[in-house]
Amino acid sequence: MVEGYKKLEVYQISYKLTLKIYEVAKKYPTDELYGLTSQIRRASMSIVLNIAEGYGRKDSANEFKHFLRNALGSCNETRALVDMSKDLGYIDEAEYQLLKGEYEILSKKLYRLKENWKASF
Repeated sequence: MVEGYKKLEVYQISYKLTLKIYEVAKKYPTDELYGLTSQIRRASMSIVLNIAEGYGRKDSANEFKHFLRNALGSCNETRALVDMSKDLGYIDEAEYQLLKGEYEILSKKLYRLKENWKASF
């Protein structure tokens, strides 16, 4: 049995990625503060928060899976925002490739966890 949401690999990965997003977004232009900067931070943070909130309902497989679906949706949103950040020139190619790859891995792990979660975990 997994003891606490902090022990979930998807939580650990998404938490670290959110911290990275916050660091990367510090370099965005100030006129993006209420636009892309805010949106990418909120989308990234939403992944972490959905995992944590959903884990509190882990005894119901359907409820936890609902939150994992939300986390996966936020992961896809973050991936799109990373693409926009690169295309707008706010992140360089190296940062883009790193974030793109890490969010791709996280997406796959979230999907697998959602598909395989049973209330008995």
